[in-house]
Amino acid sequence: MPLNRDALQILDRLAEGRPTPPHLLPVEEVRQLARDFATLNGPPVPVAKVQDRHIPGPAGDIPIRIYWPRELHPDERVPVTLYFHGGGWVVCGLDTHDAYCRRFAVAAHCIVVLVDYRLAPEHRFPAAVDDCYAALRWLKENAPHLGADRRKIAVAGDSAGGNLSTVICLKSRDLNGPPVAAQALVYPVTDHWDAGFLSYTENAEGYGLSRDFMKWFWQRYLGPDGDRRHPYAAPLRAPSVASLPPALVITAEYDPLRDEALAYADRLEQAGNIVLRRQYPGQIHGFFGYSAMTADADDAMQVIAKFFARVWSVL
Repeated sequence: MPLNRDALQILDRLAEGRPTPPHLLPVEEVRQLARDFATLNGPPVPVAKVQDRHIPGPAGDIPIRIYWPRELHPDERVPVTLYFHGGGWVVCGLDTHDAYCRRFAVAAHCIVVLVDYRLAPEHRFPAAVDDCYAALRWLKENAPHLGADRRKIAVAGDSAGGNLSTVICLKSRDLNGPPVAAQALVYPVTDHWDAGFLSYTENAEGYGLSRDFMKWFWQRYLGPDGDRRHPYAAPLRAPSVASLPPALVITAEYDPLRDEALAYADRLEQAGNIVLRRQYPGQIHGFFGYSAMTADADDAMQVIAKFFARVWSVL
């Protein structure tokens, strides 16, 4: 279908005052753009409590931000979601995704833990993966102290965060680590920019995230010597995706990543996993973070919340 009217307005807003394509900018300028565009996610939704903490990581402490949707009774235990932010493994952090996690905590009636994993190019693959897995292990151990039910840990993330979410599920399976109850992958990265998917041709430019910008991200994440074939970088290349948590895969029609996300959903399903798909016609990559400009952002949030609730209800 044609571009959603909201998507057109978002693209106009993103283009304002930005004559230079982001893939031609220095890393710090792209990071500032991400901080500027975070305002498109709307005003912060009130929650009962927000706490910034540091947890042990493989290369030093990892900053996290914890959100409680309401006051809990001393002996109460509620579900918890570990959220990994998008940004091509290079940009974004606690503040750019603060509004996401507030909205999700309220929508899903769960505690949310947002992880500020190390970014490339200062810290290349697998630094982000190692930090996110450390966060999962920490959460499994410390969930009761937060008021969380360690049986009901889900992971979620957008774009590169969707990549990290499913990679953490793979790694935890491989290492017999903490079990994950469910995974929500919002237009996730699952393979390389040059893997030959049709959506990379159809949506190569003009829809916010471009083919060239994805190439820019991959180059900084892997560096010149990174292992392109490693399943913890490109999970679509994993030898097996069996025995993974139930997955919700959200895609946008006008997104270069659309087809690799759908291909990953297919592989998950073919391997015997529970998979739910939701595609947003006429939408672009990044819409999930633009709740101030499109109702589809809140709709996707509700879809994830209901999916997690169904999974948690049987645990």
